[in-house]
Amino acid sequence: MEFNVQLQLAGLLEWMHQQMNACHGKTAVIGISGGKDSSTVAALAVAAYGKENVMGVLMPDGVQPDIDYSNGLVDVLDIPHVTINIHDAVQGVVKEMERVGLTPSRQTLVNLPSRIRMATLYAVAQTVEQGIVINTSNLSEDWVGYCTIYGDSAGAFSPLGMYTTEEVIALGRALGLPERFLIKPPSDGLTGKTDEDNLGFTYHAVNEYIRKGEVDPAIKEQIDRKHKVSRFKFQ
Repeated sequence: MEFNVQLQLAGLLEWMHQQMNACHGKTAVIGISGGKDSSTVAALAVAAYGKENVMGVLMPDGVQPDIDYSNGLVDVLDIPHVTINIHDAVQGVVKEMERVGLTPSRQTLVNLPSRIRMATLYAVAQTVEQGIVINTSNLSEDWVGYCTIYGDSAGAFSPLGMYTTEEVIALGRALGLPERFLIKPPSDGLTGKTDEDNLGFTYHAVNEYIRKGEVDPAIKEQIDRKHKVSRFKFQ
């Protein structure tokens, strides 16, 4: 079935209104990375609630090489925004762990910044007027568990939760976002690798599997395994 972006957009904006009202919220609080997901969610929030009711939160961990994307997005959308550097908070936890004799694992170092960002978003949301944290994950990532539980998977509701990466890009284009915010390869922000490098297959393969049931048998096995072992994050 063909993806009708205008029809989806109309329904999605109405749904976002309903969700915000159900939360008794006013200000949409969104972590801004400058990639397609946060850019599209921020643009959706501007369309749904008005730019004055959106708060973009930029959260570099020390020096972020691609922070220009985040700064560029809040400029393009002209939304209120703040930059809160999480480096000291992350290092504070790491150093305290080391002080008590715990050596943080690689997974700890990968996931801790995401969880500190979540805590920061909620701190901002509870400080601005009727702030509500909005999740920026998409269906493709969630399908294979490529998200941090209590980290980037947190939020009151998830506008992109039922859309694949390619559908997210279509929504972003329909909202008039410049192409540079939609085609930036998503990275984990730590190892210099893209999401797809870490996964071992492309999101396009995941999308074809989800929407059409078409996939290379070897990749199907990998996707199914990742899907199965990550379900606990969503239960």
